[in-house]
Formats: sequence, C-alpha cells, structure tokens
Amino acid sequence: MENEYFASINDVSKRLAVPAYTLRYWEKQFPAAVRPTTGAGGRRYYRAETVKKLETIKSLLYNHGMTIAGVKKLIRDGNFPANPDDFAGTIKPDTPIASSVNVTPVRAAIPVSDIDTAIGLLESARALLK
Repeated sequence: MENEYFASINDVSKRLAVPAYTLRYWEKQFPAAVRPTTGAGGRRYYRAETVKKLETIKSLLYNHGMTIAGVKKLIRDGNFPANPDDFAGTIKPDTPIASSVNVTPVRAAIPVSDIDTAIGLLESARALLK
C-alpha cells in the first residue's frame, strides 16, 4: 500500500480491520486529520499519509483506551503522534495532557465489534430519520 498513491475505502478498511462505516465516522469526528479525496460518484480514496493517521487514531482508541474527545484534543493541541508506535507509553498519569484527557483504558466489557455494530445501526437510524 505504500507504493500506491491512493487507496480505496475498502482497501483501508481491510488493512485496519475496521468496517468502512467506522472510517466514515472517523472522518466526521476528526476532519482536521482525516480528509479523503473523493472520486467519481463520491467514492473515497485515501493518501498514504491519511492511512497512517487512521492507524494512529485506531491505536489511540483501541490500544491506548483514549476517548474520541481525547484524540480530538491531541489533534487540536498539535500533540498528535505521527506514528502509532510513537505514542506507546508516552502518557503518564502525572503529565499535563493526561490530566485533561481521559486516558484510562476502556473496559473490555463490550467487545469492539459490538460497538462498531451499534454505531452502524445508529447511523442507519439517523439516515432514516432525515
């Protein structure tokens, strides 16, 4: 994928192992970081740098237990790591950013796949209500 200039939403979805609707949701939540190019018919195509940002967002949310608000704050404050591995273990409870962002790991009581399914259902319901 590094050799490709653009990757389709399906390719990125497979690479990150998240549903395409999750990528579309992240576009809405993180517009400063995730801006795909749209082609004919409104199809989304991602540049390699955008895919890296999506990998970092996924890592922060799924592996580091950050909230969407916490990731938004990192982006807004210019503290967004360029690589998901750069972030590993960098937030400590006594750091200034940790006091303003929820960095406690999300409880594993709800599987991520169930959350993704719920988000998809909610997006479908929203579309029906419009």
